[in-house]
Amino acid sequence: MTMPTWDQFMVPVLQVLNDGDERSLRALRSETAALAGLDESQLAEALPSGQLMAENRIGWAASYLHRVGALERPRRGHYVVTELGRKLLAEHPTGITEAVLRTVAKPGDEWWVAKRATGVAGDVVSIRPSEPEMIDPTEQVEQGVARIHEDVAAQLLERLLDNEPAFFEQAVVKLLVAMGYGGADGRATVTKQSGDEGIDGIIDQDALGLNRVYIQAKRYAVDRTIGRPDLQAFVGALSGKADGGVFMTTARFSKEASAYADGVPTRLILIDGVRLTSLMIRYGVGVQVKDTYRVVEIDEDFFE
Repeated sequence: MTMPTWDQFMVPVLQVLNDGDERSLRALRSETAALAGLDESQLAEALPSGQLMAENRIGWAASYLHRVGALERPRRGHYVVTELGRKLLAEHPTGITEAVLRTVAKPGDEWWVAKRATGVAGDVVSIRPSEPEMIDPTEQVEQGVARIHEDVAAQLLERLLDNEPAFFEQAVVKLLVAMGYGGADGRATVTKQSGDEGIDGIIDQDALGLNRVYIQAKRYAVDRTIGRPDLQAFVGALSGKADGGVFMTTARFSKEASAYADGVPTRLILIDGVRLTSLMIRYGVGVQVKDTYRVVEIDEDFFE
């Protein structure tokens, strides 16, 4: 028996949780492996990083099922099945594929079926995983990393939405500081929630505060669209204070809002949920490095 792929573990995961009991990820991995009939050699099979392959694949199965709402996490590291999970199990008892999951993706979770290139609602570029035999090993690694980042991005949005608006405001300020804004002699502050006049954060680019970055941070549902009126209110709040600002959100911007930002004299930088989580991953905000891999090639100079 060969090791099941991560998607082949989805049915056993749902079968284990179908009794309605809450389980820790550790218990879920153990019971799923037993239900799938893995032998000792399969349980001991490890990835080059040292992580057990079965545990890794079962973890991914649970993660993707949670992403579409087939599982819930009542608390950190614990899972319970939902009605959608039971429905998927009843309709696909012999196997659930990634294509099936795409059909039940949560509203706004566009990473499953497409990835927005511009951050504007409606502008999408389809992404489909390539067959392994059709791409070279380097491309396989890059695609694998990209898919991991997409999953982490979805989790980041979920965690940001689970926290209070004040936490989100702090997070976006920390992100801009990590990106290099504020400098060694500058400073970054989150404005008081009362009387902030639409300004959620201020970053001084120098010690005297002569060059400032003003921030608006809106923690909205991922399927919500921010329109032109929100940007107009932000521009009004900037009047007399700055020549521009950054509007950051977990949601998305309408085409009209983006057109307004491009045409208004006040320089506006729009960062939606897709770009926000991409920047958080890139600059290490809210994430940590799990593994590091090195790809090597022949050093031709050595053999000359």
